[in-house]
Amino acid sequence: MDREWNDSEPIYRQIRDRVVAMILDGVLKEGDPLPSVRTVATEYRVNPLTVLKGYQQLVDEQLVESRRGLGMFINVGARHLLLQGERQKFLAEEWPRVSATIQRLGLTAKELLDGASTATPETSNAAEEKKKP
Repeated sequence: MDREWNDSEPIYRQIRDRVVAMILDGVLKEGDPLPSVRTVATEYRVNPLTVLKGYQQLVDEQLVESRRGLGMFINVGARHLLLQGERQKFLAEEWPRVSATIQRLGLTAKELLDGASTATPETSNAAEEKKKP
C-alpha cells in the first residue's frame, strides 16, 4: 500500500480503495487474511478506528468477512463482485470524461489501440530509464 494520503478523500475510504486495488490486482486472493488493523494503523500512522472503518466498508460490501478471534479474510467471489462493480463505476463515472477527451482530440479507434499497445508498463519504464542521466 502507498504511504501517501490524498487530502481530498477520507483516509478510511482510501484504505478501502487500496484493499480493493490489491484484490483486483491479485495481490490479495480469496481466503487471504487482511493485514491486522493494528499493523496497518502502526505502519501508516493512522488511528486504528480509521483502519477499522475502512475494513468495515469491505465487510458491508460483502468482500471481506470477519472471523472472531482470527481477523478479516477475503470472501470467495470478492474479485468477481468487485470487477462487476468497478466496471459499472468506470462506465458511469470515468468513461464519459475519457470519451469526451477522445472526441475533442479527434482520436480514431486505430490510434487508441496502437497507443495502448505501445504504452505498456514495460515500454513506459524503459522510456523513463532512457531519460535518466
